[in-house]
Amino acid sequence: MILGIETTAHTFGVGIVEEGKILCNVKDSYTTEKGGIVPMDAAKHHASVCNDVYDKALEEAGVSEEEIDAIAISNAPGLPPCLIEGMKFAKEKANELRVPLVPVNHCVAHLEIGKITGAKDPVLLYASGANTQIIAYAAGKYRVFGETLDIGIGNFIDNFARYAGIGFPGGPKIMKLAEGGKYIELPYSIKGMDVAFSGMLTNLKQKLDKGMDLKDLSFSLQETAFAMLIEAAERAMAHIGKEELLLGGGVGCNTRLQEMCEIMCKERGAKFFVPSNDLLVDNGAMIAYLGEIMFKSGIKVDVKDFDKLDIDSRQRTDMVDVTWRKLEK
Repeated sequence: MILGIETTAHTFGVGIVEEGKILCNVKDSYTTEKGGIVPMDAAKHHASVCNDVYDKALEEAGVSEEEIDAIAISNAPGLPPCLIEGMKFAKEKANELRVPLVPVNHCVAHLEIGKITGAKDPVLLYASGANTQIIAYAAGKYRVFGETLDIGIGNFIDNFARYAGIGFPGGPKIMKLAEGGKYIELPYSIKGMDVAFSGMLTNLKQKLDKGMDLKDLSFSLQETAFAMLIEAAERAMAHIGKEELLLGGGVGCNTRLQEMCEIMCKERGAKFFVPSNDLLVDNGAMIAYLGEIMFKSGIKVDVKDFDKLDIDSRQRTDMVDVTWRKLEK
């Protein structure tokens, strides 16, 4: 039984997994009415809610602390103050329980939780706040075949939402506004399987300043940005020869993005997979899920070596040696 702790950005989450089955998935997220995420404030939020979320997770799962075999912690990548707060809490709990820690890459966890949908060997369209990548497993690692050249799709949407004065997170509000909008042409920037959003962001702000309707701009933002992501994902599928697309990350909750993925896959004769929203957003269950897989393959840090375990705020997906998948083969 593995307890997973997620704290890479705005969410403090705790999940418990036993033999691949999710027993609970509890979280508490930092939000603002105006402006964006302030890393130090998010870290303070995590420190204030960590014990309550932890206790609630144990209660929901119906287990005691003594049943936990290891604690998985999202130690990379993410906002340093948030990662530090999570690492501190995980080490304290693991020390108390005298159980090992399993360091989990947050991005890879988004990938691995996709197995719960039945996806076997997909191309992952990973669309979240800070991350936008087209990823697939090849030669022992999750390779990045395409990515954003500037900002992540979620941060791009949140940045525009903040500029429009509609608060954080902006994604759900933009999705709602888009329902009543019509299309206005925006800059479309894709190079091979790489995308860029900063030009579109500047253009959207200029159009908003000129008094253009926020609903129209929200609709156009989604149609244009998501079309770029779908084009890059389809190109990757053709390039690598894979017939499955998996959507991951918080922006994957957007119903229009899901719809566009489904249309593309149907036209290609490919299969489309998307986890439930609670597993798309940052959550502790995905950390516990991958943590269990890694723990079973022998990846762990024992109590005596906790001092050697640190955060890595810039660790990329393709820097992780995916030894557990080699063992699966």
